[in-house]
Amino acid sequence: MSAKPVVVLVGPPGSGKTTVGAALAERLELPLRDTDQDVETLTGTTIAELFVDRGEAYFRELESEAVRAALDSHSGVLALGGGAILRSETRKALSAHYVVWLDVNVPHAVKRLDMNAARPLLLGNVRGRFIELDRERRTLYAEVATIHVDTSELGIEEIVDNLCAQIPSRSLRSSES
Repeated sequence: MSAKPVVVLVGPPGSGKTTVGAALAERLELPLRDTDQDVETLTGTTIAELFVDRGEAYFRELESEAVRAALDSHSGVLALGGGAILRSETRKALSAHYVVWLDVNVPHAVKRLDMNAARPLLLGNVRGRFIELDRERRTLYAEVATIHVDTSELGIEEIVDNLCAQIPSRSLRSSES
């Protein structure tokens, strides 16, 4: 039997997927896997460089493969890139998993993202691009989400406490086998 993530985190840039994922994994004493890091490890380059050198379509193909591999083999906390839900095959694959949509409002997202030049889809007008991406993706996040958590006004520990209270115990038990 293949492994299955205990929880999969999705959401827009700046919602806290990587940060919350690390804290949640530590609390649950499980490994964290981030598909953006998987792509960077596979290619030996950054996502920003992939976008510039090979384009978004190429990156999305690699991302889709990374998500598929992680869903089949990882038994901890899994953080997906913000755009991973764009592909229908990824959304379909997520239907068999406990998926947390970490959300963030525009002011908090901009505050968290403004200084981060490593996000190629947000270059230039961070606020405007975030609003545009959020508008395009919001229904897709809702489609795959088991639960929705707005991280805007919450600290990391509050988010982790909230998630630990909601993750079904059967998911936690299956990670121990």
